[in-house]
Formats: sequence, structure tokens, C-alpha cells
Amino acid sequence: MHGRFSAVLARAAMHVPCIRASAPPCAGTVRAMTMPRERLGSWETAGTATTDSHPFDPAALRAHVPPGARVLDHGCGRGGRVAALAALGYAAEGADGSRELVEAGRRAHPGLPLTHCPELPLPFEDGRYAAALLFGVLSRVPDDAGQRAVLGELARVVRPGGLLHLSDAPLQTDPRARARYAAYEDEFGAYGVFRTEDGTVVRHHEPEHLRRLLRMHGFAVAEERTDAVGTLHGHPVRRVQLIARRETA
Repeated sequence: MHGRFSAVLARAAMHVPCIRASAPPCAGTVRAMTMPRERLGSWETAGTATTDSHPFDPAALRAHVPPGARVLDHGCGRGGRVAALAALGYAAEGADGSRELVEAGRRAHPGLPLTHCPELPLPFEDGRYAAALLFGVLSRVPDDAGQRAVLGELARVVRPGGLLHLSDAPLQTDPRARARYAAYEDEFGAYGVFRTEDGTVVRHHEPEHLRRLLRMHGFAVAEERTDAVGTLHGHPVRRVQLIARRETA
């Protein structure tokens, strides 16, 4: 996970910020939660001071989408992945809910198309992209409605036959994670949601929850990977990557 994306929470079916907040899955639906706008500051500051904790292997995209294709990184932060994709010949664009991160990315990568998107819907036309990346975003969207809104928008802007590469943190099994899940289960009404040291709400998922979200929005998983990465706060976590194809009508 990481703090590139602002931790602004959406209200159910209304506007959902381009966020990076997170909460759990587990027993099914999660109690709806909203994130105070004041908390944006912690993510803005942390995100600009931290390296990306969800490494991206361009070969994973190249295996499915050739260079030259238009690709969106939703939750791009400072644009590191966007710059790497552009260097490989992709028509890469980025969107993020954090103004500070987008501005930092524009300074670091002049001319790179990075868009500040504090709310959904995204300002892009239907079917604009051959592929999209969603790295460390859903773990920062604690409620089910907000997650569905994010996936629904990506299903809209990724053309049929296109690709979605999702990377996020599943439920962890180490004692530290289990203790945090248990400590916050009553507060959030679900196992897997917790607060980080800076007060940000985070959600870890059952992998099947992520697969189900993809299926609900017309994406069929073509490839699945697992590995270990670091968190925004420097702790090791397991992550799951799902590479899914947008189904055609």
C-alpha cells in the first residue's frame, strides 16, 4: 500500500474521491464509512515523502498490452509508473486524488499527463484506455460502495477487451496484523479494517473479495500473482496482483 492517493472517502452512491483509503472484506458487506476531509493532510504529506510501496513490473503489462496503447494509472501519485510506461512507448496518463502529489509529479516529470481527480466520475471518455493500473487504491477505500464506484469507473474508461492490473493487500496472517484487526473489529463492524499510526483507515481484503469486485464489473481474471512488499510505514506485507481482461459484450 502507499500514500500516493488521498484518503478521501466517498459517500455511498454519490461522489467518490480519487482515493487511497482502505478497509476490510471478510464476512461480506462492510458498514458504510466516511473519511473526514481534514485527514487528507496526513496522506498528502506522507505520500510526497515516501517511495512507492507497490512495485510495478512493466513486463506484466507488456505480456498483455503492446507499447503504443493508451494506459491509465488510477492512483498515480507522483507519476513514477506513468513515467516508466511512457519510456517504454505507452501513451501513459495518470490520475490521482491528491493535488500535492500530482503537482510533485508534474515537477518531477514535466509534460507528463497527470490529472488531479478529487472526485468520481473521472474526466475521461468511455473506452479511452486499452489498460488501467489500480495499485494500492482499494486498501484505502474502506466501504464497499466506494470500492464499487472506483471499479465501475474503470470499467467505463477501459474499453472492452482491455486490461486492468490491480495490486493490493489481502488479509495478513502475522500476529501484529491479527491484533490490529481484532482491536478495530467492533469499531468498524468488520474484520480487516484498522487505523494506521497516523489515523488513516485501512482495509485488507480476502483475495476472493477482489476477484468478486472484478467479476461484478465485467473483468475476468487472466493472471494472479503474490509477493511481499513494504507498507507506507515500513512494515512488510503480502500483496496480491490480479491482471484481468474487460469482457466484451
